[in-house]
Amino acid sequence: MGRAMKYVVVTGGVVSGLGKGVTASSIGVVLKACGLRVTSIKIDPYLNTDAGTMSPFEHGEVFVLDDGGEVDLDLGNYERFLDITLTRDNNITTGKIYQSVIDKERRGDYLGKTVQVVPHITDAIKDWIGSVAAIPVDGNDGPADVCVIELGGTVGDIESMPFIEALRQLSFSVGKDNFCLIHVSLVPVLGVVGEQKTKPTQHSVRELRALGLTPNLLACRSAQPLGQSTKEKLSQFCHVPVENILNIHDVPNLWHVPLLLRSQNAHDAILKQLDCVSIATPPDLVGWTKMAELYDSLTGSVKIAMVGKYTGLADSYLSVVKALLHACVACSLRPSIEWIAASYLEDESAIMTPDAHNAAWESLKSCSCILVPGGFGDRGVPGMILAAKYARENKIPYLGICLGMQISVIEYSRFVLGLERANSEEFDSSTPYPAVIFMPEGSRTHMGSTMRLGSRRTFFKDAGCLASKLYQNPTFVDERHRHRYEVNPDFVSKLETADLKFVGSDESGKRMEVLELKDHPYYVGVQFHPEFKSRPGKPSALFLGLILAGTGKLQTYLEQLSR
Repeated sequence: MGRAMKYVVVTGGVVSGLGKGVTASSIGVVLKACGLRVTSIKIDPYLNTDAGTMSPFEHGEVFVLDDGGEVDLDLGNYERFLDITLTRDNNITTGKIYQSVIDKERRGDYLGKTVQVVPHITDAIKDWIGSVAAIPVDGNDGPADVCVIELGGTVGDIESMPFIEALRQLSFSVGKDNFCLIHVSLVPVLGVVGEQKTKPTQHSVRELRALGLTPNLLACRSAQPLGQSTKEKLSQFCHVPVENILNIHDVPNLWHVPLLLRSQNAHDAILKQLDCVSIATPPDLVGWTKMAELYDSLTGSVKIAMVGKYTGLADSYLSVVKALLHACVACSLRPSIEWIAASYLEDESAIMTPDAHNAAWESLKSCSCILVPGGFGDRGVPGMILAAKYARENKIPYLGICLGMQISVIEYSRFVLGLERANSEEFDSSTPYPAVIFMPEGSRTHMGSTMRLGSRRTFFKDAGCLASKLYQNPTFVDERHRHRYEVNPDFVSKLETADLKFVGSDESGKRMEVLELKDHPYYVGVQFHPEFKSRPGKPSALFLGLILAGTGKLQTYLEQLSR
């Protein structure tokens, strides 16, 4: 029989948005660097079954997994930091748990019992954690050594109570050698006094202990490093040894966080608590150190126009931002993202908000490349079309993702084919020229999980096309999808005759996946989302192509590949 699963649970207190996801991911990185296999679970206490129907303004981007799971953006952090491939079940929500229990009750599985939060909901949570923790996510066989569980929200929230009770029961059933609780809290500095205040953390830990969980480590977020006296005070009032009080202060870039944990011997404290010292090695973070230091040393930058709908919240496009970061670092540059609200590019905006209109166009024209990311709904679409037109006519490198690809098809249909009212059925159901149509297998009545989701294979029609060269694969590529509209197959031949080439399609050959424009330095549209599989040190091919084209280095790079 194999070793028992070890659990590291990360909770948060005082306020939300402290960076529990990055902390949990970084703990995973450090444990992985010690030679342990790591998997991750994110618990979201909201009632939604998944993140698929939530607005990016409300909850940040929806991250899509290989199996089509629409999940919380923190799972994107786990995949990028740990280089693993998670499943939809690695994201537990209140909706999923209650649905599974109600389904069982309807089937008669509870044999006439009164179904209650304790034990039925809490048992369902524990069973879910146990079964998901055993799923291998790193490409190797057999379960991981450690499962890092992040509990979303803040301790004390009504929604998270059943999960906290389930975790309390789990800690009791697996034993203290297999359970390590890390509580992420805030140590603020108030006013001019400059004193680090421990009271919020004290209260947060007291609340956690009242619920039956005692933290083994504290991870304290602060602007500046914690003073020794602050650590001693926290230790005294929170019953955590001084050496187990970690300080995650603000750092120049997120890749420093695992290094920060290692420098404070977080791995020693966790390994000791989990009785894993004998099977672990000293942490090997040479690659991470190089990456973090390289980024700090970069002086050059490239300006990228991000033309979208949700530009008021950077988390709405988190994976796109990370993919740009990975591609820029591979080119020894820092990304300088110009956030442009598409609606300000529109002609109507010139009358209603002339200053914002002029600023948006100046910003767009100052950039080396243009990216139009995915999105839903018609707001900002005319502005995106004008951005695609500007990129096409002025030979500015352009990458259109999902909606961004459909935008380039509409733009080309209108301004090159002369079909003035060409549109997507999503924005105008009565358009005489539907360049983009609703997919036949989609549902018009149900929104959740009814799109074309997850990893799908795209076949290249021409081994010599730019996308094929960048992916370094002449025949196909597997990327993740999330869409319910597609390019109208009836328009393809007209567009291709006018030099807009569809170089990639699905296995049927009828669903268009990749487009490229002839005689343009870099004009690429893709129906899939390449940003979801970008990793530090392994940038997405199409993002790398965009940055190389924006800095005039694409041809040199392609010549090097062909040697």
